[in-house]
Amino acid sequence: MERFFVRGSGPLSGRVEVYGAKNSVLKLMAATLLAPGHHRIGNVPAITDVMIVRELLSAMGVETTHTGCGTEGQLSIEVPREITPIAPYEMVEKIRASIVVLGPLLTRCGYARVSLPGGDDFGHRPIEMHLRALEELGASFTTEHGYLEGRCDRLTGRRVLFEFPSHTATDNLMMAAVLAKGTTVIENAAREPEVIDLAAMLTGMGARIEGAGTSRIEIEGVDELAPAHHVAVPDRVEAATWLAAVGIAGGEVELVHARYEHMEMLLEKLTAMGIHTVDTGSGILATASGRLRAVDVSTLPYPGVATDYKPFLVTMLTVSAGVAIVTENIFAGRFRYVDELIRMGADITTRGHHAVVRGVRRLSGAQVRSPDIRAGAALVLAGLAADGTTEVSGAEHVDRGYEDLAGRLASIGADVRRGEE
Repeated sequence: MERFFVRGSGPLSGRVEVYGAKNSVLKLMAATLLAPGHHRIGNVPAITDVMIVRELLSAMGVETTHTGCGTEGQLSIEVPREITPIAPYEMVEKIRASIVVLGPLLTRCGYARVSLPGGDDFGHRPIEMHLRALEELGASFTTEHGYLEGRCDRLTGRRVLFEFPSHTATDNLMMAAVLAKGTTVIENAAREPEVIDLAAMLTGMGARIEGAGTSRIEIEGVDELAPAHHVAVPDRVEAATWLAAVGIAGGEVELVHARYEHMEMLLEKLTAMGIHTVDTGSGILATASGRLRAVDVSTLPYPGVATDYKPFLVTMLTVSAGVAIVTENIFAGRFRYVDELIRMGADITTRGHHAVVRGVRRLSGAQVRSPDIRAGAALVLAGLAADGTTEVSGAEHVDRGYEDLAGRLASIGADVRRGEE
């Protein structure tokens, strides 16, 4: 069992590349199911979640090859004319995003058998919104023995109104609609940059999509699609990780490839806390010195502050001057890492969807456990502001979303290493 060993570090300095967005790459991989032939996706990081989705595609008869790492990572995907439209439990239970194969399988094969999804434990996250939307297009579903079975003739486009702008449900429905008969309109659609990225790849395959990035997406179905070559957008959540590292440890770091326009609300919060950021045109230059200031934070759908940013913000607030209230409006149960920060000396009180964070001068190194991808990375960053050594177990959770987190932090001056217990 590997863990991270972190010691309090002085100011960070240098350049770090922001790799391809996990939350985009996994959906782009699912989209290849829509068209037989050879697809290629660039800027694919060497992370566990990519490996799991590769295994999932392999179970359907799809061949994948991943070469290179970081921004040089390339994924080649060979989709046969006949695929097996079954997503087995042993892969799906590892990663919740695998539910996005449902739309592509249904619209191309007319049938899908998908294990009910697992993934990070953030509390109850039902998939009913996905099913209701696909039912609007003509699909029908049954559940038996832990599997969801969907059937349809050719899906038929129509107007679908989401009660909440779900990122994953928007992706799923958009992929289903590209081969449906007629026009599908998604109202109250998610607006994330990763939705735009998926729409761009689908358009490159021959789909007809307008409005991606707005709350109204219109898709005119086509009879068939062709393979695509596409480069994934940079990961804004990974960029937030490096920004938080600078805020906690101080210093000046250039985030190469980070896109300022994808993170404007977060950057406003960081500016209020005392982190200076500049759009360089090829990335973001972040600078921080002295103690940060506390600010209140509420998570909201994009373009609001993403729930994935919250562990980094809470960690920064633990050593900021003042008191802040953090409100989680997206997922229940996403304060489960707070007890680990409290073990390190943080002063945090939680009640329901809210946390009150009273900043302390320094944290204290302790043995803590990573509960999920982003919280695990945040605990590693907490060690940068702690006296003594912090040991973060559960490194395998962090591997799901980060390629060589310890090595890349060390490259900009952090005292971080990884090893066995």
